[in-house]
Amino acid sequence: MRVLVSDNLGEIGIKMFEDEEGIEVDVKTGLSAEEQKAIIGDYDGLVIRSATKVTEDLLSAATCLKVIGRAGIGLDNVDIPAATKRGIIVMNTPDGNVVTTAEHAIAMMLSLTRNIPQGTSSMKDGKWDKKKLQGREIFNKKLGVIGFGKIGSIVADRARGLKMQVLVYDPMVTSDRIEKAGYKSVSLKELYQQADYITIHVPKLKSTEKLLNEEAFNSMKDDVMIINCARGGIVDEKALYNAMVSGKVAGAALDVFETEPPGQTDFIGLKQLITTPHLGASTREAQTNVAIAVASQIIKCLKEGTVLNAVNAPSVTGELLEKLKPFLFLADGIGSLQSQFCKGPVKEIAIEYAGNFKGLDLEPVTIAVIKGVLSNLYREEVNSVNAPVIAKDMGIDITIKKSGEISDYNNLMTVKVVTEKDENIMAGTIFGKNEPRIVKINKFRLELIPKKGNFALIHNVDKPGAIGSIGVTLGENNINIDRMMVGQEDDGERNIIFIRTDTPISEDVLKKLTALPLIKSVKPLEL
Repeated sequence: MRVLVSDNLGEIGIKMFEDEEGIEVDVKTGLSAEEQKAIIGDYDGLVIRSATKVTEDLLSAATCLKVIGRAGIGLDNVDIPAATKRGIIVMNTPDGNVVTTAEHAIAMMLSLTRNIPQGTSSMKDGKWDKKKLQGREIFNKKLGVIGFGKIGSIVADRARGLKMQVLVYDPMVTSDRIEKAGYKSVSLKELYQQADYITIHVPKLKSTEKLLNEEAFNSMKDDVMIINCARGGIVDEKALYNAMVSGKVAGAALDVFETEPPGQTDFIGLKQLITTPHLGASTREAQTNVAIAVASQIIKCLKEGTVLNAVNAPSVTGELLEKLKPFLFLADGIGSLQSQFCKGPVKEIAIEYAGNFKGLDLEPVTIAVIKGVLSNLYREEVNSVNAPVIAKDMGIDITIKKSGEISDYNNLMTVKVVTEKDENIMAGTIFGKNEPRIVKINKFRLELIPKKGNFALIHNVDKPGAIGSIGVTLGENNINIDRMMVGQEDDGERNIIFIRTDTPISEDVLKKLTALPLIKSVKPLEL
């Protein structure tokens, strides 16, 4: 079996591959996309960091590829749905650089506060700008931490050691957990209004893209300072530039950018901006940790079929994985949908298995449900290994019930998710040998194929013309319906319609659909 290392990897990881019998490793870094595509068909495993872009086009040529391993956390550069469709396992190493990244955020904050990069540069130019580079103290200042995951919680702890007042915003973590850890739980609006410093520790998702935008900067305190060592694109760089030029934002420290490398721009040239070239995970210790982890995981996957730290498959042996595939696909679909129905922090996930599950070990299926719920709500490093631990840390109560009773279906998995504001129930089954279906969403019965893609959930009055008006509106806006599934409420007064479209439905079209006479609501979804 052959493994391609396409990005820089610690020597210890390469040596592990070289010493492993039955594994042949090639280290070929700096290749163009076309060069990678020309050779990828020869490899069973691929090791990457952030430079290699694993696109659908590259994967189309990866005829032998079984596993992709990321030496680090972020997988923005991997088309995970395309890999999953081809049966390629995607792994990361979520714990190797957590402390390193948190420490970098603290270092950036201190450097920004005391003008250390500017002072170094001016002295190298023969200047002595002592008065010009006056800084400020961080003692007793308020640090706003956006995101209370592994990295955010470490940053909060280090800031507390520096005698800062720490404010935490994380909509998916209960205020009780934050307060119990010794910090003040606040809304995002309160954080903007009170914080002297704001540091970001959330993944780049649709909900967090350009989270810090013009409106956000306008609502912040004057002279606030911004630190981003998470992901480029969470901060709107144009809005930040304007806020810094106007004096609203006193300074910013960025390790990540919308485009990397960002090149020479007016934004990068601002004197009150300090930058590093995505060094958050770049320490000897972190690179050693992730190199060992990714090499170990890929070797076990290729030689034993054992899956660890996968983001698109549970941690199971190869034999059990094959048997569980349809149930895992169903669990992922239900979990993903549930996450998009949730309002507020999750308090409970209750899973019930009823009927004939052929004596299978269903723990990986349970974990797949938990991971599906948390992945869209929490942060990107959620995987099949740490999902139960994260749920426990968040104070989520996980309950499992099993019953041999068979009712309408040979087997039925029911998932109830309770939040601080509501609860939703979804159920699914397997038709035939391997055809997953979601058959109930709250009071509505239907047959939904949990296939990846763009969906819209429409609540409508069960009267003639409702479905026709939807089709006409979408057609007029050049949106093709790939599949339509209708579910009826138990009392028969309302329907729900699931529409799968070739392209996402824009905000403008969503408004047009919502305005139709027989339509009650329209919610865009993504599986």
